[in-house]
Parts: sequence; structure tokens; C-alpha cells
Amino acid sequence: MTVNLTTTVSTKGQVILPKAVRDRLHWDAGTRLVVEHTADGVLLRPLVDVFAPTRSEDVFGCLHYAGPAKSVEEMDAGVQQEVKQRHARSRY
Repeated sequence: MTVNLTTTVSTKGQVILPKAVRDRLHWDAGTRLVVEHTADGVLLRPLVDVFAPTRSEDVFGCLHYAGPAKSVEEMDAGVQQEVKQRHARSRY
């Protein structure tokens, strides 16, 4: 059963979704929504994160490196070299 509910756009462009709608969709405060303009009007849908939230300590050391340890200076030089190459290709 569809019930027509109304709301108003504020001077700041904010719209309050009726509580019945928020409850039915489980959209709590802080829910991020994608806003799409369609031929029929505006479509709101929850933003689906591609990656689950991850803590840095969960992923440190997950990439194996078999060579000798690099110094900070060697790592900085490698980063600078890559930036120069990307800049030359108009990537930056």
C-alpha cells in the first residue's frame, strides 16, 4: 500500500524525510545517500561502499617484498622518479 507523504525544501535546500520512510528503509542519522535526477523526479538510494572500512593495522605487512630492505632515502627517490614519469605523461 502506497501512502503519499509530503515534505518541504528548506531555504538551505534540506529535505526532511518522514520518519515512517526512514524507519522502513533503516536510514538512520548519518546514512549517506546518492541523489539521482530521473525522468520521473529524484531518486534517493543508500551509498554502497565499495570497500568495507579497514584499519591500517589490519593491512600492514600484507604485501610481501622479497628483496633487501630499502632506506627512507631510496624510497623517497623512487617516489620522486615515479612523479616525474607521471608528470611527463601529463598524469599530474
